[in-house]
Amino acid sequence: MLDSVDTYIGSHPEPKRSDLIRLHDHFKNLFPGEAVSFFDGLDDSGKVVANPTLGYGKHTIQYANGATRETFKLGLSANKTGISVYLMGISDKTLLLRMFADRLGKAKVTGYCIRFGKLADIDLDVLVDSLTKLV
Repeated sequence: MLDSVDTYIGSHPEPKRSDLIRLHDHFKNLFPGEAVSFFDGLDDSGKVVANPTLGYGKHTIQYANGATRETFKLGLSANKTGISVYLMGISDKTLLLRMFADRLGKAKVTGYCIRFGKLADIDLDVLVDSLTKLV
C-alpha cells in the first residue's frame, strides 16, 4: 500500500522515478515550510477515483452547496503514459494554455493540468518559472 511521499516516488521504475524526484524537489521549494500531502487515489469506500497524487500548498474548494474541502494548490501524479502536474484554483481555464503555448515543449495543457511523457520532453525551467508566478 502506498502511504507516503517516499513510498510513492520509489514505487515507480526509472527513469520516471528520477523525473518525479526532480519535480518533487522543485515543487516543495515553491511552498517552503509546508508539508507535502499524499492522496492515495481512493475514496472513503476504497474505490479508485484518481491516480495517487503528491500535493503542495493548500487550496480550499468551494462547492455549489456551500461545503468546502481542503486540497493541494499544486499536484504531481505519475500515470501509465507519463506525468501530470495539476494547478488548482485557476478561474481562467485558458491561462495555462496561454502561458505555456509554444514555450513548454511536448506537453498537453488543459485548464488545470499539464501532462507530458517524461521530463526530457519539456523545458523544466519554463515550467518551474511559470508555476512560481501562479502559486
